[in-house]
Amino acid sequence: MVTVGTLAAIVVLAAVHLTQGTSSVDVFDVLKAVVGQGDPATLAVLEGSRIPRLLTALLVGLALGVAGAGMQSVARNPLASPDTLAVNAGAHLAVVAAAVTGIALPTVPAGAVAFLGGLAAAAAVLGMSGGGTASPRLVLVGSAIALTLHSATILLLLLFEQETTGLFAWGSGSLTVSDLVATQQMTPVVLVALVALIAMGPSLDVLALGDDTATVFGLRVRRTRIGAVLLTVALTAAAVTVAGPVGFVGLCAPVITRLLAPRIGGHRITLPLSGLVGVVLVLGADVALRAAMGSAEALRVPTGVVTTILGAAVLVWLARRGRSSGPAPSAPTGRVAVAGSRRRLIVTGVVLAVLLAVTPLLGLMLGDRLVLLGDLANWLSGRTGPALTFVLDQRLARVAAALTAGAALAIAGCAVQSVSRNPLAEPGLLGITAGAGIGAVTLITAVPMAGAWHIAGAAGLGAAAAFALVYGLAWRSGLDSDRLVIIGIATWSGGMAVITLLLVTSDPWNTAKALTWLSGSTYGRTLEQLIPIAMALAVLTPLLWSRHRELDLHALDDDTPRVLGLRVDRSRLLLLAAAGVLAATAVSAIGVVGFVGLVAPHLARSLVGGRHGRVIPVAAVLGAGLVSVADTLGRTVIAPAQVPAGLVIALIGTPYFVLVLWRTRSRVG
Repeated sequence: MVTVGTLAAIVVLAAVHLTQGTSSVDVFDVLKAVVGQGDPATLAVLEGSRIPRLLTALLVGLALGVAGAGMQSVARNPLASPDTLAVNAGAHLAVVAAAVTGIALPTVPAGAVAFLGGLAAAAAVLGMSGGGTASPRLVLVGSAIALTLHSATILLLLLFEQETTGLFAWGSGSLTVSDLVATQQMTPVVLVALVALIAMGPSLDVLALGDDTATVFGLRVRRTRIGAVLLTVALTAAAVTVAGPVGFVGLCAPVITRLLAPRIGGHRITLPLSGLVGVVLVLGADVALRAAMGSAEALRVPTGVVTTILGAAVLVWLARRGRSSGPAPSAPTGRVAVAGSRRRLIVTGVVLAVLLAVTPLLGLMLGDRLVLLGDLANWLSGRTGPALTFVLDQRLARVAAALTAGAALAIAGCAVQSVSRNPLAEPGLLGITAGAGIGAVTLITAVPMAGAWHIAGAAGLGAAAAFALVYGLAWRSGLDSDRLVIIGIATWSGGMAVITLLLVTSDPWNTAKALTWLSGSTYGRTLEQLIPIAMALAVLTPLLWSRHRELDLHALDDDTPRVLGLRVDRSRLLLLAAAGVLAATAVSAIGVVGFVGLVAPHLARSLVGGRHGRVIPVAAVLGAGLVSVADTLGRTVIAPAQVPAGLVIALIGTPYFVLVLWRTRSRVG
């Protein structure tokens, strides 16, 4: 019955899909064409755009649905999918990297490139997360690696804008195709991989019992797992080659399949049924998008944006539905020996003071034009010419933006990690920066002339709403740290999809502007725009530092602060609100930047121990220095072209994030 109902849904959606488009061909024209009485104009529209789009949706939905079901079986994890295993991101990066060479690859070689990229990403995620495991660690590692690959992809798009024209919208999953060549050439790949995976169904059934049990039954576990990974990556690569990375279909389809048919049999049934559900998801998203926005307006919006928002909701539901990942992880702490070493503290203080003095100096001197110390002295005394004065005035605002935003994000990270007692938490991974981005972009697109204060206010509201949403959803008879982070990642993914939707519908011709803002950049900043973040730092840094003992207590557990008379809920709300405001003003200053709030507190604790009275100022200096150095590198290394500071930080911060996961694997497994 489920299969029949799914097929009926596909037929209905396909019929509606054929009636949607920018031409005047309506449902009656389509019906006439179906019975062989269509006029040439109608047939031309159907053959030229609507049928290719429909068939592409069918192929992509089928491939991703089956691939997701296969990956969840291999990993024995309902959170596994082409997105959470970074396969989509790896395939996307490989295709974009091939495009920057200027050589237009035919479909099949392009598919091979996508396959290699996706396979490398999947191998990295499965290897670092311990292979098949039900732990949320798989999602955390996969999301971190996907962020790195995504950052590298955006970097290539920015540096090779001409060679990669059109790949931005394609990168979010677009069904807009001009012909059926790619779909036709990828169809055999999908069908062969689908049949082969279904043929492996009995082996996957045994593998689902566990490696040891499967070995007892005589299954060659390693060979089975490798074969299934190769086939699922091939399915994903075929879908990416045709339509780009359509987000989260591979996650949602198997989940919905299990909900529709909880007592369904083995993989020989679940795999093809998941593929059919995947078709319903892709077709339904495309139909809903064009019905809501109109066919002409919907052309600018990648279908993957809609599926990503849907997938984020499903990921939240799965995280809430799943069991706790085990004992709560230890709170972020520093080494006692480090905290007690006076000599180390003195050396650290001297090094940080030098860092705080040198990084802005280098930021002013380096860039597309080298400025000497003598020029800086003349500029400070007002004796430079107009050209050099203009350059240094521009750099001053950018350096100030980097320093203040870095400090704000680092301090916010200290508060969030302490209150959530999660060493993996930071404002970005808890959805705060995405929420701030939604608020700021919404205001910018609605009121282009909005001032800095209004943008900061909108970002603050967005950040507060996002964090309240994440925290509320993660609370279920207590706060599980991994659930909090996974829901934060889902919120971040959904938020970035919403930002993409806002940008492509409001300013579709300025892709570079959108990418730059989403990547975090100091480009074009003025000193006036930095007033909100400067005031936030001036007010909230002393506030948080004055409550460093509360942060220490929150990092222990819930009971100790209550026993000592601390009003936990009130204190937690105040601290998180302060962190949210700091993160929001940072986003309003330099855009969406991740990982600073994770990396800086960890480095600070490794230098001065776990007491927040020391951690907060040290983390602030490290965060300021990190963003300032990243901004300077981004403006200098490939000058006159520039790399947004957020991309540089993501490329540095993601390996550090994975290292943190690796170090905590024995506590959060």
